[in-house]
Amino acid sequence: MDSYNSPTTKPLYRGTQIVWYILGLLEVLLAFRFVLKLLGANAAAGFTSFIYGVTYIFAAPFLNVFRMTQSAGHIFEWTTLLAMLVYWMLAIGIIKLFLMGKTVSTPEAAVKLDNQENA
Repeated sequence: MDSYNSPTTKPLYRGTQIVWYILGLLEVLLAFRFVLKLLGANAAAGFTSFIYGVTYIFAAPFLNVFRMTQSAGHIFEWTTLLAMLVYWMLAIGIIKLFLMGKTVSTPEAAVKLDNQENA
């Protein structure tokens, strides 16, 4: 059975699409957080408050990793960049796990194993 006609191909594809979508949404929100802090946005403004509130839970585990660089109300939040990198790496890992469930033929598996052995 080739992987194109496997019953697992479509659900795996949908799963990877969902992971990429969630990652994209999270990265955009974190990017807004980073830019708003960098430009010294008014934290009391509705949009700014919303972005800080929504992203806090995702940025919180990283907030004390680095010191914030601050100048005249502008904050270069290294931790938000770290969070974006970690979530991107996590998404890649999840997708790699999904792809392990992909159906492969015996010859294809043999070639992949040989490539791993020679790497």
